[in-house]
Amino acid sequence: MKLVTFTNGGEPRVGALSDDETRVVDLAAADDQPYFATMLDVIEAGDMAVGRAKDIVASAKGSASFALPDVTLKTPVLLPPQIRDFLCFEEHLINAFAMLRKKKADAEPDPEAALKRFEKEGTLAVPQIWYDQPLYYKPSRFGVIGTDEDVLWPFFSELLDYEMEFGAWLGKSGKDVTPDQAKDLIFGYSIFNDISARDTQAYEMPAGFGPGKGKDFETGQVIGPCIVTADAFDPYAAEMIVRINGEEVSRGQSGTMHWKFEDCIAHTSRAETVYPGEFFCSGTVGGGCGLERDEFLAPGDVVELEVTGIGVLRNRVVRPR
Repeated sequence: MKLVTFTNGGEPRVGALSDDETRVVDLAAADDQPYFATMLDVIEAGDMAVGRAKDIVASAKGSASFALPDVTLKTPVLLPPQIRDFLCFEEHLINAFAMLRKKKADAEPDPEAALKRFEKEGTLAVPQIWYDQPLYYKPSRFGVIGTDEDVLWPFFSELLDYEMEFGAWLGKSGKDVTPDQAKDLIFGYSIFNDISARDTQAYEMPAGFGPGKGKDFETGQVIGPCIVTADAFDPYAAEMIVRINGEEVSRGQSGTMHWKFEDCIAHTSRAETVYPGEFFCSGTVGGGCGLERDEFLAPGDVVELEVTGIGVLRNRVVRPR
């Protein structure tokens, strides 16, 4: 099933989409259980809350149900306990490094010869450590927004980019788990747009300390439009489609992940407890960002990220004056 956080003229509420996805059922209005207070409460309650939600959706009528256009969807978990963003797609890395290598060569007196030299020397090649273990950084959990909210262009950047990703929400805690055990920790999945200030990121990364302000600014992390529960979604059989201003610009496959979510969770849990409500992101699917095509966002652009089986995450980019 698909769970949402929504508003209807008041405080955020937890809801579930009807089977035909035309209505939102207010779970707490139908049954005032403590685990329907927030989405994090639902996640922590796990199967008990999801089972009760399914029963409510099957029988919901009247005041507990709203037409989908009459509500405003928010990001599913308003303040995630933790976000970890991994690099799971090899094609994205290969494409991105190839573009950066070309840009570096273009700055040389003989770009063609420089590019051949860089390729021979392995300049900007995918590092071996990426093949040895999952790699991640921690985006800010405080700048998260949801679908149909505006992304505010950070004033310090001239090159803004989107990143087509999706992620797994943990529903259980665990420590030192195996990949097989990690699968049982996953509660559900959402789409993730990791908005990136590419010029700032390029300036920061040579320090070897992570992207910093290249990634972290308010409205820079977009999660939504819902959480589809793990029993209703195959994370390795989905299409990942990007549209800019209504025009499709890329299409990838979730099944091309080199590192699966289970690998990422198991790796993170080494000597460390992971907790319900943590969001583990896939990293960018191959072709899923402007950097790979050398085409970046412009003020006013509307970015739509669709993951089949989850939905569409839609946001407009606004540059404050």
